[in-house]
Amino acid sequence: MKKLSIAFGVVALSLSGCASIMSGRTQTMTFESTPELSDITIFNKAGKKVHVGQAPVTVNLKRSAGFFVPERYTVVFEKEGYEKKTINVSSHVNGWYVGNILLGGLIGLLIVDPATGAMYSLSTKETNIVLNALNKGDINVDAQSLTIVSTTELPKDVLDKAKPIPMN
Repeated sequence: MKKLSIAFGVVALSLSGCASIMSGRTQTMTFESTPELSDITIFNKAGKKVHVGQAPVTVNLKRSAGFFVPERYTVVFEKEGYEKKTINVSSHVNGWYVGNILLGGLIGLLIVDPATGAMYSLSTKETNIVLNALNKGDINVDAQSLTIVSTTELPKDVLDKAKPIPMN
């Protein structure tokens, strides 16, 4: 009975893909921005929008664009008053895919993992993006704004120029 269980396990492993079992066809990625609530648009390698929303956001992205074709994404962050920033998400071979070679999973190596896309992992150098504020001359401000700053944080020369707001 024990030999039958071992044989069944070996056959099951050889007919499946290691990366498909361990990783799946999609990968969860989280994107954040400073300031928060920037608009985020994710495009796949074909230029199709796959997600539109606001950061912070967690999305499930497909690992491949087809049989033996890795997917890649362009992520665009935008917020009024800030510079637009774009990052790229690339694909590389998933470490679990190599498990097919070690465990003799020829079907997983040539069919299952490439078909599901699990043979790839997505990565990017940055997922927490800092958007740079535009110069006030670069943006059109129609409304007045109020900035509150602690007087203990201001240099003395700036504090000397400050004017109190009259309370009525």
